[in-house]
Amino acid sequence: MSSITTDVTETTTTHDLDIRVAAKNFDSSQAADGNLKVLEDIALQLPAGEFVSIVGASGCGKSTLLRLVLGLDTDYQGSITLDGEPIRGPGLERGIVFQDHRLFPWLTVEQNIGVGLRNANFSARHKRELIAEHVALVGLQGFEKSFPHQISGGMAQRVAIARGLVNRPRVLLLDEPFGALDALTRARLQVELQRIWQKERITMLLVTHDVEEAVFLGDRVVVMQPHPGRIRRIVPVNLPHPRNRSDPAFIRIRDDVLADFLDPTERGPADVRPAPPAPAAAPVFPFSGERLRFAW
Repeated sequence: MSSITTDVTETTTTHDLDIRVAAKNFDSSQAADGNLKVLEDIALQLPAGEFVSIVGASGCGKSTLLRLVLGLDTDYQGSITLDGEPIRGPGLERGIVFQDHRLFPWLTVEQNIGVGLRNANFSARHKRELIAEHVALVGLQGFEKSFPHQISGGMAQRVAIARGLVNRPRVLLLDEPFGALDALTRARLQVELQRIWQKERITMLLVTHDVEEAVFLGDRVVVMQPHPGRIRRIVPVNLPHPRNRSDPAFIRIRDDVLADFLDPTERGPADVRPAPPAPAAAPVFPFSGERLRFAW
């Protein structure tokens, strides 16, 4: 892949979020030269309102990339811009939801959501209105005065999503937001997040290990590979919302992405290509149980 320019003055204004990371290294005594290369040649553009999923095995730099977009780490080669402006630190125009809800146990549901407005230049009345609006958005009416220990894990994660959205960010970053939940709660919240995204239409960037989740939520799925972390390919998901996990077209795209992790030697170098055409009769899952044991 050709080298990506590291000149931060050369920005692209045709996309709301433009990520160009030539290299990101960490100091490491185990690396041959003392530098562990974590990311390399990352080029990704997100138009306003798009939902992009990043999927990859552990160690491919997914969460590190989110930290760079959030502005928590600026020590890298390249540039990340939002509306043409370089990101040089945290900002109110970018929100994040973590795998752990990280709610304050001594605050109520509405108070935890209100934390997202602490640095916002709004009147007290407007803040109350925004909190009430986002309590309703995530379906937690009647639980405003509850404390985190009084609600379920799935409800707590909905509070975290509301806290990430309440400040009206232009970009919401999601770092394995449902990874700690049981399968049923996870599926329900995926549907809930899809509904919220369709209503709010803000740019969302999701990091996940779950291929089905990536396809279910994303307009595009970015497949990453490790050592160092880089984009293997980008798969468009041209399916209408709401999505049906049993749809043969959905299954076909899911299985195509999953094949990168089941049989990595069958793929060529990193590329960007469309999803494969629909076969006459798509099998529900064309991989044997023996091969599935090596998925992750």
